[in-house]
Amino acid sequence: MRHAIKQALTTVVEELGYKDLNLDIVLERPADMAKGDFATSIALVLAKKASKSPLALAIEFVDKLKEKQISSIDKIEVAGPGFINFYVTRKATKEVIAKILEEGDLFGKSKNLVIGGAPKKVLYEYTDPNPFKVFHIGHLMANTIGESLARLTETQGAEVKRFCYQGDVGRHVALTIWGLRLMPEYKEGNHIGFLPDESVPLSERVAFFGKAYALGATKYKEVEDASKKAGQVNEAGLANSEEFLKIDEEVQNINKAIYFRTDPEINEIYDLGKEWSLQSFEELYQLLGTKFDRYFFESAASIDALNIIKEHTVPEGKKLFEESNGAVIFPGEKYGLHTRVLITRQGLPTYDGKEIGLAPMKYGAFQYDDGITVTANEQDDFFKVSLCILRELFPEFGSKARHISHGMLRLTTGKMSSRTGDVITGESLIASMIDLALSKMKERDMPDEDKKKAAEMIAVAAIKYTVLRQAIGKDVVFDPEKSLSFEGDSGPYLQYSCVRAKSVLDKAQREGIIEMVDVSDISVIPSETSAKLGRLENLLVRFPETLEKAQSEESPHVVATYLMELAAAFNSFYASVPIVQIDDFESRYKVAVVRAFHIVLKNGLKVLGIQVPLKM
Repeated sequence: MRHAIKQALTTVVEELGYKDLNLDIVLERPADMAKGDFATSIALVLAKKASKSPLALAIEFVDKLKEKQISSIDKIEVAGPGFINFYVTRKATKEVIAKILEEGDLFGKSKNLVIGGAPKKVLYEYTDPNPFKVFHIGHLMANTIGESLARLTETQGAEVKRFCYQGDVGRHVALTIWGLRLMPEYKEGNHIGFLPDESVPLSERVAFFGKAYALGATKYKEVEDASKKAGQVNEAGLANSEEFLKIDEEVQNINKAIYFRTDPEINEIYDLGKEWSLQSFEELYQLLGTKFDRYFFESAASIDALNIIKEHTVPEGKKLFEESNGAVIFPGEKYGLHTRVLITRQGLPTYDGKEIGLAPMKYGAFQYDDGITVTANEQDDFFKVSLCILRELFPEFGSKARHISHGMLRLTTGKMSSRTGDVITGESLIASMIDLALSKMKERDMPDEDKKKAAEMIAVAAIKYTVLRQAIGKDVVFDPEKSLSFEGDSGPYLQYSCVRAKSVLDKAQREGIIEMVDVSDISVIPSETSAKLGRLENLLVRFPETLEKAQSEESPHVVATYLMELAAAFNSFYASVPIVQIDDFESRYKVAVVRAFHIVLKNGLKVLGIQVPLKM
């Protein structure tokens, strides 16, 4: 329909002699459905160039368009100066309803990102939690957004790969192992025996290492701050008290031992901690509905990074990187950016440096056309530098890499830091939401196992919808009670609408009513029913273009907003119109529309990464 209208408008532009004005013909969906199915302001845009009034030009356009007899368009009219509205035929709408029933799970998908017969290759790297640190609510937000973007891109026919990059080496790991040595349980001669064994629940084993990190990081910071407060600093203003330098040397030595695996005791502790962390992440991914195609680790990227950086470094600064006080830097000021340290004086790559080793590893694993990394906006400056370096070092794919940043997920207590141990983990947030969902469902007549499974889906839906209902770049304030509402602007409300539709379909099946869409029959349903049904029909028709718009604009909130409007239209229809009536001929079509609604809502929720329980 959209294509046919745009083609007709293009032809009229040529016939009226405005071909050379390079017009961008835009079709929009009016917010008020009473004003048509499509609208264009082409006459308003063209009026000044054509030296005519917008109204006169709109009338001229409409007269020409009516001559074209556009397939599937019932009526064309001028709507105010310069605007033209198009009304789709009932037959065309019913044809789309029939298509929804025919295509089922495939409805809404397209091949917009298939070019020359080959799908566009798109890489998404997201979530990126670090072993030995908690999976915090920021990781939960990145996972939700990254997964939804990946699913949106898949609906348009692209080949999508999901990557996850994890910091398994670095200062946080060194502080964790140093923190273990501060624990009372740590004994000389029994450095491994005090660790929890496999009989302890995984969550407690992971929490044990989290406690060690918090202990080590907090103690390190306390000594550092005390040194600065006492004025014991060097020329650069860095702490240099005897106590701090001793601690810093211990942490640096642990860090080196981790990188180069020179200490058997540290190796054993490190291997256990990493294994448990990764296991706990996998449990969360399964709950969240994410399955990564490939994992990358800083330990592997570090080796390549050292070689690449050294290859492009000379003392005179004639190459991309320069030596400075024993370290290697990227002189960002030359590019209008910040200078960054890539290799420390100890010969270890920094986070910035490791990214240089990661980039060719990712491209080697998947030669993408579009390589996207999704992180919080705290890393915007980092990626400006990183992407600049990649374009200089790797022209083949550096220009294909880019960064999408999102806002922060905040609770009533505000942003929290894992360094202090005062942190809301992603796991604990989900667990508390599951408990809250179970409390709301305690009166439901369901087996306990089914109730728990439903509560998990509801909890995840509550979190994901809250994150995805607004533009990616904005911060999200999470309200547990509102997010779990079955009656408001929430993920569970959408799930409940889907479950309600399924109950209608089940009832129709029991009554022997077989859904049917007869596109040749365009008889008018009673006016009250027609208004409610018409709005639902018109929204269902818009699903494919909603996905296309959301993907092209990288805006999952477009889908979330659409689904909420769709669910509201269905619930209004459900509340005011009898649907399953044995002796009502129109029931067959009304049930068919409910089936179409169930398909579209479920397909849309899948794009958002939300599953639907059988019962709620």
